[in-house]
Amino acid sequence: MTEKYLRRVLDNVKSAIIVADGNLKTVYTNRSFRTLFSGGSPRGSVGAVTACSGNVKRCGEDGGCRGCALAGAFEDAFLSNKDVSRRVFQRVRNGESGMEVSYSLHVSPLGDGLYMGSVDDTFELEISRELQTAKNIQQRLLPAGKWAGGKKYAYTYIPCRDIGGDLPDVYTSGEDACGVIADVSGKGISAGMLSAFVKAAYDKNAPSPSRAIQNLSAKFRELNLDERNYVTVAAVRIDKEQITYSMAGHNVPILLKTGDGITRIMLNSPPVSNWFDNPAYFDDTIPYKNGDILVLLTDGVTECKNERGEMFGTDGAIKTLSYSRTADDFIKNLENNLRNFCHNLNDDITAIAFDL
Repeated sequence: MTEKYLRRVLDNVKSAIIVADGNLKTVYTNRSFRTLFSGGSPRGSVGAVTACSGNVKRCGEDGGCRGCALAGAFEDAFLSNKDVSRRVFQRVRNGESGMEVSYSLHVSPLGDGLYMGSVDDTFELEISRELQTAKNIQQRLLPAGKWAGGKKYAYTYIPCRDIGGDLPDVYTSGEDACGVIADVSGKGISAGMLSAFVKAAYDKNAPSPSRAIQNLSAKFRELNLDERNYVTVAAVRIDKEQITYSMAGHNVPILLKTGDGITRIMLNSPPVSNWFDNPAYFDDTIPYKNGDILVLLTDGVTECKNERGEMFGTDGAIKTLSYSRTADDFIKNLENNLRNFCHNLNDDITAIAFDL
């Protein structure tokens, strides 16, 4: 009877609690622990119940994961029979993928060869889990294929944080290939939420890029956000003869590589924001030939800085495009050049390229 009520009490404690023996085998976890480490096994080693991505079958053994702070905290408590605290950095399973988490673990001897671990910073750990879930969702918003409207395309999306504020999208409308690249203000969670809004609000059924941006602007204004929030957009529609394009505050040019060289396409217009009462967006067109390459970029590419403070610039993108033979070739070359130019990316890197 006493054990029954003790378990009920512990299950209602907000702190995550785990009890293990001297072999690191778990004998009890409370509800908060099971909720926090929901991907873990119901029983087994401390590594198994925390959903550790390491070799949980050999958790705590000589051939197990070296330097593991989780196992080490329990082992030190076993040997010293004293309280032990550790900061644990651990890679845990999260669905089909893994994620890095960190938390504070305090282990106390209970007697009879049992030791209790309590997890602090559970809110921080929960935030890590939520960020990983949001990252996975954002990845699912990215283009899934390599063809649209009969045109082959390639793209890169490298967020500088777990959650990015750029949005590349490619789709087919009628018989035409359409591409849109958006860059929202800010970074991190707020930028990710705004980019998800852009993905949902962008009208793929609009007859032209400018109409799609106009509709996006109208929906954005309904959010009634302050002036610090805005979105820049570059959008194209590619038919059999020409490219129709429109821009909203996107100061990075669209690049078109032809047999005659590379054309920088610009179109001045305000960003999607609440800065103006009646913003207007326009379309323009440019012809192309088979074999040309069309590129859309965000300013994370052109404003990428090296250790000397030099920017990669539009010239860096143009140089990369000049010796790239296909859209896929350009994206691969761009990624390599940016990583060689700047070892620590400080903004989201996004680009789309079409083989025309």
